Amino acid sequence: MVTADRTPTYGYLGPEATFTEAAALRMPAVAGARLVPCATVHAAFTAVRAGDLAGAVVPLENSVEGSVNATLDELIRGEPLYVTAEVLLPVTFTLLVRPGTDLADIRRIVTHPVAEAQCRTWIAAKLPEATVDLGSSTAAAAEAVAARKPGPHGEPYDAAIAAPLAGERYGLEAVATDIGEDSDALTRFVLVTPPRTPGMPTGSDKSSLVAYIRDDHPGALLEILEQFATRGVNLSRIESRPTGNGMGRYCFAIDVEGHVADARVGEAMMGLRRICANVRFLGSYPRADGVHPPVRPGTSNADFRDAAAWLDELRG
Repeated sequence: MVTADRTPTYGYLGPEATFTEAAALRMPAVAGARLVPCATVHAAFTAVRAGDLAGAVVPLENSVEGSVNATLDELIRGEPLYVTAEVLLPVTFTLLVRPGTDLADIRRIVTHPVAEAQCRTWIAAKLPEATVDLGSSTAAAAEAVAARKPGPHGEPYDAAIAAPLAGERYGLEAVATDIGEDSDALTRFVLVTPPRTPGMPTGSDKSSLVAYIRDDHPGALLEILEQFATRGVNLSRIESRPTGNGMGRYCFAIDVEGHVADARVGEAMMGLRRICANVRFLGSYPRADGVHPPVRPGTSNADFRDAAAWLDELRG
């Protein structure tokens, strides 16, 4: 979607001031765009597919909790969309309070269940007498504290556990930072858009696809893996998900190192096309970590060109 002043509109999994909005603000692809929150991952995908949004930023996987199934299932089913960008965001939880509140003053805390689980040890050690109520999101928790909204016992909350962005948005102060147990936790967020021609390869790229097996038989997964292994393509993620078309019917969501324009990746995808019932290409895009993976001997573009020229010569 483009507004009257030609500014594109992108969505993100809301509400405002969550980690997903923070991820969207870090994506160069949406810089200067209008950002709007979406209630669910499904709502974000639906709006992009309908043309109401130019794209949407959604969480795909977490280094502690694994993949976000709602996002995976939207990529696997329905009208295809492409992943065109990604960002890795540290998941750092902050204890936010109204200005003038000290740590010793905190008796009532509100947050999201996932945040509570990751910060439970810190709370038990630092605020053992505090009670923790669970809300719909960390951003909603921060808003409740800022607005002095009463909790179930009729008294306003003293603090919220939320993303640092929520403190900035609602005028709260941090009395403690990085209070989660997994201080190195990262969440991978992706930008999904209508299908478009992938950008030029950078040497630090990732490609995503879904392989649907033709029938359930011994070695079906091995056949898929061999298409990549024999061409020197490294997988960074593979996960099975039900197709939704009956019990026991599965597909594989796969991320590989490399760009579809790389000969080794293209050849592997052609191999999948021959053996699978269907292959859904989900896009090639720059890696968020900027890593340039090594290309094994015999798998460079030049090696594939040389092999093709040799075969042409043999065929006359």
